[in-house]
Amino acid sequence: MPAVNIVLIGPPGCGKGTQAVRLAERYDIPHISTGEILRAAVRAGTPLGREVAATLASGSLVGDEMMTDLARDRLAQPDVARGFVLDGFPRTVVQARVLDEIIGASTIVVLIEVPAAEIVRRMGTRRVCDACRLTQSVSDPFHPDSEPCPYCGGNLVRRPDDEPKTVRHRLATYAAFAAPIVDHYRSRASFAAIDGTQHADKVTAAIATHIDRMAVREARPHTGAS
Repeated sequence: MPAVNIVLIGPPGCGKGTQAVRLAERYDIPHISTGEILRAAVRAGTPLGREVAATLASGSLVGDEMMTDLARDRLAQPDVARGFVLDGFPRTVVQARVLDEIIGASTIVVLIEVPAAEIVRRMGTRRVCDACRLTQSVSDPFHPDSEPCPYCGGNLVRRPDDEPKTVRHRLATYAAFAAPIVDHYRSRASFAAIDGTQHADKVTAAIATHIDRMAVREARPHTGAS
């Protein structure tokens, strides 16, 4: 089976993280997130890692050149020989073009589509336990933050970045960078848009069907005949 190189795109709260973990396990490939790339670079203490640490410490954003250098280094590691799931990269067309240069146009790109109103609702139900730190959902988005954690008895509280106003701002930021990325990939046969409002199991199944179809296509011998 050829390497399975997957890029997940979608708004915050669409379930990218959940799907990335599932896909990484299903295909036995590493899940690589933007945060993981940055943390690994800082831990490594390389000149590039120190530059990243200084950038983050100053409160600045990591630019295209630095981010693509980090991605290039990460994708050169031996554990990605069989493929990878990228979550959070590329975030700009410049980054997408560099990714094309690194691994070619065989990347399988999946857009998980969820309407903004549904994202706001989902993230409104998300709580984190102030004791065991497990993230959970509550049935009522307006439920007071004093609901006890069913696992340890701690308090389930809403994270500040899950407040509706903050979520809408995050969605607007996402839309600004995502539209050009989606346009960059949409015409490719390896691109698929998946309905993220379905149950997570159905989303996984739909993504896996697309990936398997593309993997079979890549595995076919190319004879050059018409």
